[in-house]
This record gives sequence, C-alpha cells and structure tokens, in this order.
Amino acid sequence: MAGKVCVVTGANSGIGKAAATGLARMGATVVLACRHPERGNTAKAEIEAGTGNRALAVMSLDLARFASVRAFAREFADAYPRLDVLVNNAGIYTSRRRLTEDGHETTWQVDYLSHFLLTNLLLDALRRSAPSRVVSVSSGAHTMGTIRFEDLDFAGRWSGVRAYAQAKLAQILFTQELARRVAGTGVAATVLHPGAVRTNWSKGGRAMRIGAGLAWPFMRTPEKGADTVVWLASAPVPDGWSGRYFKDRAPVEPKAVPDAPGVARRLWEVSEALARLRPPAGTPS
Repeated sequence: MAGKVCVVTGANSGIGKAAATGLARMGATVVLACRHPERGNTAKAEIEAGTGNRALAVMSLDLARFASVRAFAREFADAYPRLDVLVNNAGIYTSRRRLTEDGHETTWQVDYLSHFLLTNLLLDALRRSAPSRVVSVSSGAHTMGTIRFEDLDFAGRWSGVRAYAQAKLAQILFTQELARRVAGTGVAATVLHPGAVRTNWSKGGRAMRIGAGLAWPFMRTPEKGADTVVWLASAPVPDGWSGRYFKDRAPVEPKAVPDAPGVARRLWEVSEALARLRPPAGTPS
C-alpha cells in the first residue's frame, strides 16, 4: 500500500481507527476523516506511535451536515492528487429520532446518505487513481431493513432499529448500483458485515447499552472487526467481486430484495436528489 492514499471515515475510534491503523502499518498514506478533529489528532498520534508511519492527516468531516461533506471533498482535492481507497465506515445508532440541519433523519443521513454524497464527490479522484476501491461497512442488521421510499426519514412510526437497518440495507444496494455504474473504469466497490464489535455504536440507547453490556465479552475487538475492511482495501479483487457483500473475508449473499437492481437504481436516483447532486425536476439545467 506504499504510495497509495486512503480515506477512512470515523477513523478516531472503533473499526475506523483499527482500519486506519492496519492500512498505515502497510505503508499507506491515510486521511482520518473525523467529526471531532481533536479526537482525530489523538488517534493520529497513537497510530503513528504504533506503526511508525508519519504519512497521516486529519480532516474534519461531519456526516450530519452536507456542507461539511462538500467542504471535506474540496479540502481533500486541494491536498491530494489521487485517491486509491475510500472506506465508508462511520455510523451511528440512536434510540431517539432527530433531524439534521439538512432536514433528514440523522441515522439515514450519517450512515448512508452522506456517504453516498461523499463517494460521488470523490469519484473522479477514484477513477483517476484506478485500480481503486470503495469499501463500505454495513451490518448483518440489514436483514431487518426495507427501503421505505414513502418515508425514508421515518416521519411516521419511529424505530431506531428499523432506521439503522434501512441505512445498512441502503449501503448494500448503493454498492451494487455503484459497481454497475463504474464497471470497466478500474474502480471496485464492495460492502461488508464486520460482525458484532466492541465500539461506541452500542451506546446509542439504553436498551442497546444493556444488551451490549451483556454481550460485550463475546463481541469482537475493533481489530477483528476491521480485518475484512483492510483486506478488501488492499488485497487483489478478483473479477466478479465488485458489488458483492462480504463477511470474514468471503463473499456471502445479503438479504434478498425483490427486483434488487430496480430498487438499487431507484434508490440511487432518489439519493441524488436528496443529497442535492442534481437539481429538482423542472429546474433549468
């Protein structure tokens, strides 16, 4: 990975920090994209001390704000001429419904929609640097999800678990559609389930904290959870693996979605509008 540039979102703790550490240990230049730069700088110092790699940088990225995502993309483009690996890792779980300043339910925007926007804003850099990769961290919880096109922000009956599951299913469908759209460009897109990992994610609600407390001794370390992330970011990707869902370094089948290609295309088009990648219908070009 020497000479390759990687971006890892949510890299100040948990799976993201472990993935950034693994990539740094392999010699990569790693950009830690963090909501709290001060925590990012602490993580950067620890990774440098543990790996001896000084080719690390911290950049501010708040996935709850589209403006921050766009600012990050501009800052990255000014600082780096290439991008070899984008790891869409950051995610939250919350037991209370909240809206972002952009008007979206927070889980939906942070876990999926802002990563959709970020990937698209960095896609030219990924194409220029091909062969390159987009690696997204989903969850086995996607099996409980459906894409509620009629109410993506859960303005109706709220459920933190269903909101999280929808976002994680969206990541898988997004990966499938991204792989279709970038086929032949040298950009590979994969998505994975890291397993049940000991991270701050499990502190997003009282019931979740209680459950995680009981399961904590049996959960994976962040390093184990990041193993497949680092592998997908660095190992040769065989033909036919782009667009696939992985667990423990092996492709597995995600939840079956009726007409998945059609749902994935519709989700992409809806996401373009929600993330303001294209003007609303009827707006002059």
